[in-house]
Amino acid sequence: MTSARVSQRIGSIAESATLAVDAKAKALKAAGRPVIGFGAGEPDFPTPQYIVEAAIEAARQPRFHRYSPAGGLPELKAAIAAKTQRDSGYEAEASQVLVTNGGKQAVYNTFATLLDPGDEVLLPTPYWTTYPEAIRLAGGAPVEVFAGPEQDYLATVDQLEAALTPRTKVLLFVSPSNPTGAVYSPEQTREIGQWAASKGLWVVTDEIYEHLTYDGVPFTSIATATPELGDRVVILNGVAKTYAMTGWRVGWMIGPADVIKAATNLQSHATSNVANISQMAALAAVSGPLDAVEEMKVAFDRRRQTIVKMLSEIGGVNCPTPKGAFYVYPDVRGVLGREIAGVRPATSAELAALILDKVEVAIVPGEAFGPSGFVRLSYALGDDDLAEGVGRIQELLGTAK
Repeated sequence: MTSARVSQRIGSIAESATLAVDAKAKALKAAGRPVIGFGAGEPDFPTPQYIVEAAIEAARQPRFHRYSPAGGLPELKAAIAAKTQRDSGYEAEASQVLVTNGGKQAVYNTFATLLDPGDEVLLPTPYWTTYPEAIRLAGGAPVEVFAGPEQDYLATVDQLEAALTPRTKVLLFVSPSNPTGAVYSPEQTREIGQWAASKGLWVVTDEIYEHLTYDGVPFTSIATATPELGDRVVILNGVAKTYAMTGWRVGWMIGPADVIKAATNLQSHATSNVANISQMAALAAVSGPLDAVEEMKVAFDRRRQTIVKMLSEIGGVNCPTPKGAFYVYPDVRGVLGREIAGVRPATSAELAALILDKVEVAIVPGEAFGPSGFVRLSYALGDDDLAEGVGRIQELLGTAK
């Protein structure tokens, strides 16, 4: 009997769809094709210069050429706790912070630390593509709770209640949302948090887009809005989106001391410390002003309005206006089944493939985030590329309503 070369656990993981689309777009571009990519959630701005200078200075110091504590540099952990108090109103000690290799490691560490085999996680859908894979890797079972465009992609307490079982242990709460850009109001956030507390659930909240909201919509941390949760909440965050630092790979988790200690033990065997140079860059970021993100927000807001207007001009496309992050998540079910360039795409995956093939524009199909029938486009790219890319989609699909 021949055993499989790859373990069932790892073999069952789906590739990151957003990174796959981005890689394909970049490969085509490198081959000389005029591809425009809307795939990756990556600001097109450089990391602010004062952050870069902090990294350069750190690289000159021999102490940062050595191993450092697996859980993070003490000064960075203290600064993250202070930044969380400033931005979320949530009080935490440095001992409650674990610095991770990007936000993804924080996601995995959290689920690996909280879940036992068979534990269920309520997963509001559409979801970021990594969440269900991290949950399954940790032995848990994601339970999708779908909220469509007719409810602005916002799950309700009634929907969560209907999905609750005796095996439910965690609610994942994400606002602002990737992939939809949806933002829960303070009232909705509080209601969901109080419901979770009443059921004795853990809440894992991803706050990485906390500074990217529009139209006067506030960011509300469920950890702060619902003190009833007590110590059954874990906050995930990082510097990638706020400070245009996707490649620096610094994220963190904040939670009860026992959970953080256990997650730190895990990380000590998995990766040990985050690169010290990146940690010192992150220290400059979280300790510094928010001027950079405010400048980016002006551009993102302008692009948000442009992309919603242009996509809404396409017949069969319903594009809700996002209130946060830098994504739109149009409903394209009205396009599916229509003949386009001699082809009748039946799914959003087929539609995305057709758009890439015919007009060389890369978007991510809804299958990466939940049900088919939707697509995600990031508007964190230059204004000219955005207009050109959506213009090509308009030409292919038609703009007559």
